[in-house]
Amino acid sequence: MGFRDEAAAHFHKALKLRPDYPEARENFYRVANWLVERWHFLMLNDHGRNLKYQQAIHKAVQNGCNTVLDIGTGTGILSMCAKKAGASEVYACELSKTMYELACEVVTANGMDGSINILHKKSLEMDVPTDIPHRVSLVVTETVDAGLFGEGIIESLIHAWHHLLLPPKSDESEFQEVSSTGRVIPAGATVFCMAIESLEIRRHHRLCVTQVGGLSMAVAGELRSPVSCCSEPDDSMEPYTTERLSRLPGGYRPLTQPFTALTIDFNNVHELEGLSSREVQEMCLPVTQEGQLHALAVWFQLHLDKENSLSTGPQEDTCWEQAIYPIHSFVLKPQDKLIVEVSCQDAYLRLNSVAVLRDSYKIHLDKHVELQHPGKPIPNPSPEAELCDALASLQTNHNRPENVCILECSEMALLNNQDYHQSFCSALSKLISRLTVKKQNQEKECAMFAPDSSLFHILDVSEGFSLLSLIAAHQGDVKAYSSVKKNKQQEVLRRLAQSNGISEQHIKFWLNHTEDEQSVLQRPSQEKLWSAIILDCVETCGLIRQKLMEKASLARCLLEEEGHIFPEKIVVYGMLVESDTLLLESAVQGREPTLGFNIAPFINQFTVPVHVFLDFSTLECRHLSEALELFVLDLMDGSANYTNREVKVQAITAGRITAIPFWYHIYLDQEISVSTLNQNSHWKQAAVVLQEPLEVQAGDWVHLAVKIHESTISISAHIKNTPEQMD
Repeated sequence: MGFRDEAAAHFHKALKLRPDYPEARENFYRVANWLVERWHFLMLNDHGRNLKYQQAIHKAVQNGCNTVLDIGTGTGILSMCAKKAGASEVYACELSKTMYELACEVVTANGMDGSINILHKKSLEMDVPTDIPHRVSLVVTETVDAGLFGEGIIESLIHAWHHLLLPPKSDESEFQEVSSTGRVIPAGATVFCMAIESLEIRRHHRLCVTQVGGLSMAVAGELRSPVSCCSEPDDSMEPYTTERLSRLPGGYRPLTQPFTALTIDFNNVHELEGLSSREVQEMCLPVTQEGQLHALAVWFQLHLDKENSLSTGPQEDTCWEQAIYPIHSFVLKPQDKLIVEVSCQDAYLRLNSVAVLRDSYKIHLDKHVELQHPGKPIPNPSPEAELCDALASLQTNHNRPENVCILECSEMALLNNQDYHQSFCSALSKLISRLTVKKQNQEKECAMFAPDSSLFHILDVSEGFSLLSLIAAHQGDVKAYSSVKKNKQQEVLRRLAQSNGISEQHIKFWLNHTEDEQSVLQRPSQEKLWSAIILDCVETCGLIRQKLMEKASLARCLLEEEGHIFPEKIVVYGMLVESDTLLLESAVQGREPTLGFNIAPFINQFTVPVHVFLDFSTLECRHLSEALELFVLDLMDGSANYTNREVKVQAITAGRITAIPFWYHIYLDQEISVSTLNQNSHWKQAAVVLQEPLEVQAGDWVHLAVKIHESTISISAHIKNTPEQMD
């Protein structure tokens, strides 16, 4: 319902009254991820970033900027830097109620509650003298995201210059007093960009395969993620996503040198106001090495003042990710030149790769038909071939707007996961073959039967877009029920069904006829039960889906004899690791990174024990044990399940156990399984981060107490080394 602040307050209150109340704890953890995003911890642990801001603020205050406004104060660290530097008046504003209350607690704990005035308000709604008594001489802010402008810094600073800041120092008045003029920290920024090749990025945003589970995708239309940049604003699309390129699975390859895409002076209000009306700039970038163009990567240098700056570049050891602009795939060669358009029409940085110059010919990438075959390079058309393609496109409806379907990034990655779909295809084929033999061995009924009574009924209750119902119907003698709800996505499935020879009568969209989504697990008709039910068991973030075991229990009651739940079993695997990265991303590590300010106890109230959306393959860590089985969830046999398990694992090397990453082997049947640790998987991994690191020596036996409560995994660890302890 959107009352996240209120929900968090009540869950927090419930936990104080009863710390062992699992429902309150698990719900608080979920809402904490919304209210205090995980980047807060990493940013506050970035001592280098904090120190440079402190140095710039100290210098400005010492030079006469005595009145300060901190826009988007967060924990209040920049406000406290200003007060510590000697500012006579410090004001701060924060829109989030949770962060506002947290900042008030932090400021009080650091003995500054009487000297820093914090407002629970958006800076755009502030004015003089209603909110602050007079204009200030310094605004400090870090309301920037990976794409620089995404958190609204341009709008905030334009408003600040007009309503909250003293006028800037004029060029003509060399001897103008600093206290009578205004300035901003950061003073400006330079944005850099380069073209890159990355299959990991590509598979999350564009279709990379021609077949999925035996289905031809030729008539699917254009399937892509909502991240698609063009010079014209489109409210339905996001201009960029974010990635930490240094931890990207499979890595990336630069295809051009970094180039300066844009510069901005935050102390020049006319430049800020003119940003959105700047003409689209067309830049020509020499290609430095051959490769497939998949995206433009963007980062920036934030100029705090003349001496201090911060870089968010991929080679920097920083809390920042980079902005990623997925674009049309094309094979670039070293003699090519890539033409990129740069614009900021709606105060968002927009970059779009529009063409390639090759041998004096201009190849327009938006008209180039992408080859969707895994592992094979895209052929480069001659100018004549491109002209033929352009003429042919006038006669086809393949790329018409009605044939464009937007899928979530995770849904695109799922669609490109060939191992997953092929495994389902094989497991479904085995089941249908077994049920067919059973049916043939039964006595033939003499009475009349309904036209589809000889069909096997299979229900797919996967979340979001799924082809599993079509893969099931493609087996023959199957009537499949899909839980896809969106009209555009249903149209895609209907086109694919028709082109793959699947009768319209053999694919049904179950939720079209069901008012209550919870009632989807019910009989397909009065006469039959389900031959198979496909459950969506693992969230993309790496967690077991909520209510999974309850759904499995209900599904077992609705199966025909020898019917099957897919998957039948989930085995949870884990490993002991030492990872400072996970510690830094999970909690503020004492006072040292926050410049001696007492912040950690307050923001660490929002620490959650399970870190999600983890790429274990690229995580900086030391493996302290072999992989081991932690837990088994049996979806076909409820009596085989348990809620607690103690597991022994031996340390293979000395170190500090800081976390236990975990992943799943999903068994569709006894022989066929898929792993969520596979690099081509659409799933990420998760990790339990220990409250206190545990020192171990090589050979130590570590006992793990593993619990699952309503699909939530918790793990505690302790060492037992004596023979009595190990029994």
